[in-house]
Amino acid sequence: MKVTRKVWFQVGVGILLTLLIIKYFIEIHWIFSPLVIILKAIFVPLLLGGVLYYVTEPIQRFLEKRRFPRWASILTIVFGLIALAGGFGWMIGNPIAEQVNKLVKNAPMISSGISTSIQQLTDYVLQNKDNFPQQLNDVIEKMANSVQDIAVVASKGFVSFLQSIVSVSLLAILIPFFFIFMLKDHEKFAPSIYKYFSGERQQWVKKTLSEIDDVLRTYIQGQLQISFLLALIMYVGYLIIGLEYSLLLVIFAFFMNMVPFIGPWIAFTPALIVAVIQDPILVIWVSVVTLVAQQIDSNFITPNVMGKSLDIHPLTVITIILAAGNIAGFIGIIIAVPFYAVLKVIVSNIYDQRNAIKKKATKSV
Repeated sequence: MKVTRKVWFQVGVGILLTLLIIKYFIEIHWIFSPLVIILKAIFVPLLLGGVLYYVTEPIQRFLEKRRFPRWASILTIVFGLIALAGGFGWMIGNPIAEQVNKLVKNAPMISSGISTSIQQLTDYVLQNKDNFPQQLNDVIEKMANSVQDIAVVASKGFVSFLQSIVSVSLLAILIPFFFIFMLKDHEKFAPSIYKYFSGERQQWVKKTLSEIDDVLRTYIQGQLQISFLLALIMYVGYLIIGLEYSLLLVIFAFFMNMVPFIGPWIAFTPALIVAVIQDPILVIWVSVVTLVAQQIDSNFITPNVMGKSLDIHPLTVITIILAAGNIAGFIGIIIAVPFYAVLKVIVSNIYDQRNAIKKKATKSV
């Protein structure tokens, strides 16, 4: 009896049960295939609808404090978003179209420039091959042998990416549905869950759901603000140094900056390629702009916007993002950190509740 009360025994039993559940779930996965297909169909619109909800929820709260009825606040937000999107498109539509046309027109030259740079690097490596250590020569030979395989994988990945864009576009009609539904009935979600509990357990579920809501709100609103400010700083920097396609690069950077730590360096890559082709000296200036933007973000923007609300170590974030990218691709990278933050809240509350029960049992004895 004493052994069964040990923490290590209870944890071990929990792990074994979890592994057994996973094993049997995998063996009968075909039963859940229709459910998985449905979830895949609605996941992206639900995700984007949730992001729009957390971005606009403070506006709805502000309007309803000014005695706006619910339907009026929803209509105001929806029409406001349409007007904002239209005005944004009107302001930057022509510059984007011009830069896209220029990019398409110069695509052969860019491709030729990249090929020339690769050829020059290859020639240099081949000429100095005898001066390199044997281990480096082995690595170079393996890379040369796998270039074709890399090209095939990249082309397949590009096709898959295009298919994903088409799928998301076809499902875009669901985004307004989920968004408006969340604005209308978001206050009913938590009660619909904790109504099935009673007493202290109901209070625990209510507290946990409230903390999950706070974590998601903080992360989404904070990350969007950080991404926007970083993109603005980079755009000003690119304009100052005269980098071509600066608006396209900054729009790409805005979306990539939503991925903590890794995202800004992903956004740096296309800017670096454009700089190499336009003028190699610009590589230095693009690096300086990126470094300055990152320093401003890490020392001023993120501490003031996010604070210590998530309290996740940078190494943990990088590990989670890399693992999620391998498991679920780009979508996994996007949702990895908020998913971990929600899981952390749940586990932390379970641990606190368990300690409270132990203390109460100890006092009663």
